[in-house]
Amino acid sequence: MTTALDTNVLVGLWDDDKAWSDAARAALDHALSQGPLVLSGAVYAELLACPGRTEDMLDRFLADVAIRVDWDFGEQEWRLAGNAFQAYTKRRRLGRGTGPRPSLADFVIGAHAQFHRYRLLTFDDRHHRAAFPGLRVLLAGE
Repeated sequence: MTTALDTNVLVGLWDDDKAWSDAARAALDHALSQGPLVLSGAVYAELLACPGRTEDMLDRFLADVAIRVDWDFGEQEWRLAGNAFQAYTKRRRLGRGTGPRPSLADFVIGAHAQFHRYRLLTFDDRHHRAAFPGLRVLLAGE
């Protein structure tokens, strides 16, 4: 089964905190043993935005570890992301959303995974589970 990656898993892999990077590595190794890894264009953009990252560095890393980038994002995925984000903002206004506020990119990442029926590997499953009840979310570090 294909596993889509959330940005925080790869950021965790590259982090100086050994516990976080070890948890990310173990989760990635486990997911890879079960099938291909993919990330959405939104994840690529977030990774590229990290200080010190270049396209060349990122492209080489992804090729070396066999992670494919899915650049295509169609109308149905945009609608799914928008509807999920709208439902989140409604929950938040009603006082049922707590903690750090996710960005629209988080919903784009979740919509990509759900639309393609991928599993999603992440360190933060709160918003993905609420926004995409049909999405199989794997929590890194468990």
